Amino acid sequence: MTRTTPWTVTPQPVESPEAVGLMREYMTEVADRWFLLYEGRTTTPEEIDGYLAEESGESLVPPRGVLLVARREGEPMGCLGVRWYDRGRGTAELKRMFVRAAARGLGAAPALLAAAEATAREWGAERIVLDTRKDLVEARALYARHGFVPIPRYNSVEENPYAEVWMGKELLP
Repeated sequence: MTRTTPWTVTPQPVESPEAVGLMREYMTEVADRWFLLYEGRTTTPEEIDGYLAEESGESLVPPRGVLLVARREGEPMGCLGVRWYDRGRGTAELKRMFVRAAARGLGAAPALLAAAEATAREWGAERIVLDTRKDLVEARALYARHGFVPIPRYNSVEENPYAEVWMGKELLP
């Protein structure tokens, strides 16, 4: 029997080299999937630089939010942001879920989701929402397996022009 190394999930500053690297991989993967589907091409490094410049990550800086990084044997393998969406209504939002291809299917995503839910509960959130795209079928299936259900659109087109699916989960105390 092989011994499995547990995942550790900890907050990481969005400007750290590990976070910047994970965000670049995330943005490249989701942008490439979109461009391949709709334009038959992949993104250029310059386009990724532009998208990353637009998405500063400031909403994932405490006290408004946090970027969680999953590590295995010390190596950063995935990330997930959790931020306040509507503090007055007790609603937190998940952003930028990403697990490196080499770590998929090994438990990083469930560890990240559990840490994000624990963080939101600590903040006093009563629910978590997220938006995603129809072509990100693996992500949608993951969220559904972890209790997220379809909800009506909660954000504007300006907030996320690429969103096509909205999901939410009530947090139990």
